This record gives sequence, structure tokens and C-alpha cells, in this order.
Amino acid sequence: MNGVVNTSSGLGPHPRDVVVTGMGFCLPGPVNPVFTPEDLWSVASQGISCLEHDDIYYGTVKLTQKMFTDRLPDVPQFFASHYTKAHKLGLVSMAEACSDAGLDFRAGDLTDAAMLVGRGGVDANVDSYLSVLRADAETTAPMDAMELFVAAEQAITPSDVALVQGALTRTSGPCFTVSCGCASSAVQVGLARQMIAQGQVDLAVVTGIDVFNAQLIQNIQRLLHGAQSTYDAIRSDGMPTLLPSFDAPMRPYDRRADCINHGEGSATIVLESREHADRRGGHPYGQVLAQATTRDGLANPLACDDTGSQLVDAVRRCLGDRWRIDQIPYVHGGSDGNVVVTAFEANAVTELYGPAAVQDLLMTSQEACFGHNGAPAGCLGVALTLLMMQTSEVCPTTNCEEPAENVPFDPVPGHRTRALDFDYALSFNYQVGGVKSAILLGAPEAP
Repeated sequence: MNGVVNTSSGLGPHPRDVVVTGMGFCLPGPVNPVFTPEDLWSVASQGISCLEHDDIYYGTVKLTQKMFTDRLPDVPQFFASHYTKAHKLGLVSMAEACSDAGLDFRAGDLTDAAMLVGRGGVDANVDSYLSVLRADAETTAPMDAMELFVAAEQAITPSDVALVQGALTRTSGPCFTVSCGCASSAVQVGLARQMIAQGQVDLAVVTGIDVFNAQLIQNIQRLLHGAQSTYDAIRSDGMPTLLPSFDAPMRPYDRRADCINHGEGSATIVLESREHADRRGGHPYGQVLAQATTRDGLANPLACDDTGSQLVDAVRRCLGDRWRIDQIPYVHGGSDGNVVVTAFEANAVTELYGPAAVQDLLMTSQEACFGHNGAPAGCLGVALTLLMMQTSEVCPTTNCEEPAENVPFDPVPGHRTRALDFDYALSFNYQVGGVKSAILLGAPEAP
């Protein structure tokens, strides 16, 4: 990710419109998981936090076997018995998105589709990897050895979910995984847009999925409590003033923000050319107009430039010569409660809008609804933003009650939506190491 990936340029003289026609999820919910756009809106529009507290705040998807089987009854049991939680969450969100889009993958509707997956973490892969690593070839029965082999082939690489999605849909189109941390599915949205705009495919299904080991996070919490004083002594420029903490609620854009909470889950969106959607009667939520990825270019692999200059560059590459920043009254922020993220976002939007106009900008984050879930964030940001655009309401920033003094925009604190009629929006995502992604979104008929 050194340099720039810009998927809004080089598309020829007449690039095709790219619309989002389906959304599906498998995210933490108040009781049952969030599966549908309606479920998502019910949580996000009220600023509900679905995180549970047991030593750490964490978002758990309570997916039962019945919930999985009801949606995917015809998955071959021999393979399904070796699915990890990442496989299951990713398949469920894909099935939900296809249903929402009116696509039947069993009937061959995705045969030529691109199946693109974003993955950041490998926690779900570890058990399968260790099972094979520790197996004794001399004493393992032949059938047990076959079971270990199948489990390992499906689960020990970051391409695990793409592998099973591609097989389930029988796609002959592009099928691959991008691993770019919390910007993974955002990058895949940009690649899907490029493929469709250039005419390589008519249809693309993009899934972001990550599962984090809660026990690992708990142990990190214990280790960090003992390491804080040492960290403070060796901290250099560009490194955050606080180590991550997981034992208090995350509060993006709030003056009390001092920690991040994680959560597992999956989000899938279906993208199509407008012509393809029209032919089959698909309903567009909105358009993906452009996506750009940049990097701060710092040598420290854990640092980021808090000036936000590369985020500004990503936005300007998205806008190009066709759109203006004053057409965009709403930005879906990527804040996870980290004060460093808030700082570079604040600097970036101030540079883009100007000190006076930025005060009228609505910029919110719903990360505290489900926890910072990594790779799904890109797809989730697109989905939430397009639902807000469709309803002419902006969701509040969950757990933000007292906006920080250095926040120049309006984060919509509280638990109520804010009325806003808008046709264009931006959605931001980031990866540790200074990666910045910006996605430009538009209403279905926006020029």
C-alpha cells in the first residue's frame, strides 16, 4: 500500500454507473444478530451499543446453528462441519445480501460474478493451523487425517472465506481476498467498482469479515496495564500517547474518548452495473462513484501522520474534476474512539472544507454499535451511508454525548437521527501503518 491506489481514474471515456443493490450482515445485535438493512437501521439510528462487558467490552455475534442452517440449508455437511466462525459469518452475510438484492445464487445468478472478500485478522484460522501442526502422523487415524486436511485447506489462509463463497456460488468470475486491515473491504469496494465500470464483470459481491479472539484481547489488556509506564518512556513522535485499552466503552468524537472496543462480524454489499440492475429489476440504494487509497509514507509501521494530509489527497482523488467538496454535507467517519484518528480526521476535513464551512459538516461514526470489527468496516460504512441518504436522516455517533473540543464538525451526539437531504457523501476507513481510504457515494440518480 505504498503510494496510491486510485480506482476512480483510467476507466475510459464512458465508464458504466455502479450501483449498490443488496446489503446483508451478520453483526452483533441487541438480542439476535443484525442480518438485514432494517435490523441495521434499527440499531444505528438510535445509537444503540450492542457491546457486552466481561473484563473487556466486546461485540459478539450470537449465531446459532439453526440460524445458519435456515439460511444455508444445502451446504455440504462434509465441508460445513469444518467451517470456522469466520466462514459462517461471511456466508450468512452473503446469503442475506443476495436475498436483499433479489439474487438466487443457487439458480446460478452469481455464476459470472466477482466474489471479493476483505480480511484483516487471522484469529479464526489459528486453531485449524495448530491442529495440523501438532498432529502426530504416526498415530493419527486415516479418517482423522483427512478431516484435519480438509479443515486446514479451508481455514488456514486469509483467503478462507473467499474459498467457500466461491464454491457455494459456483462462480467462474474473479474470486480473491484483499488483506489491508480495517480498510480491506473498502479497497475491495473500489476494485469491484473498477471491474464493473470497465465492463470486466456486471456484478460483484463484496464481503468484509473478521473474528477476533476475545481471550487474546483480554490478555493484551493485562499485558498493556503493565507495559504503560515503559511505553511512555520510549514513546517517540508519531506514536499515540496512550496504549489501547478495552475495559471502558469506546466513545468516538467524545471528550472522554480513551479506548477502543473490538467486535466480530461480517457485512456484504452487492454492486452491479446500472444496466444489469435495470434488466433484472434490481433496486439501487445508491452509487459507488469513486474510491481512492493512500498511505502516509512513514517508516514507523505503527505510526500515522496526524495532519491528515493523505486523507485529504484520497478525497481529492475521489472528487477529481467532476465533483466539489461543497456538494458533500455528510461524511461517514472511521473513528474507533482513538484520539489520534479523531485528530487526523479533524485536520483533514478542516483542510477540505475550510475553518468556517466545516462547522456545518455532519460527520458521524457507528463503530460503538458493534465494536471495531476490522475488515467489515468498509462495506458497513457504504451500507450505513446509503441508508442514511435514502431516508434523509443521519445516524448519531454512538456513545458520543460530550463532543471533544478539537472536533470542528458536528458529530450528531445523542441517540436521535438528524434530518438531512443529501445526494453525495464520503466514507472513510483506515489501516494501521497510515493507510487511508475514501469512498465517494451518490444517490441512485445523482450525476
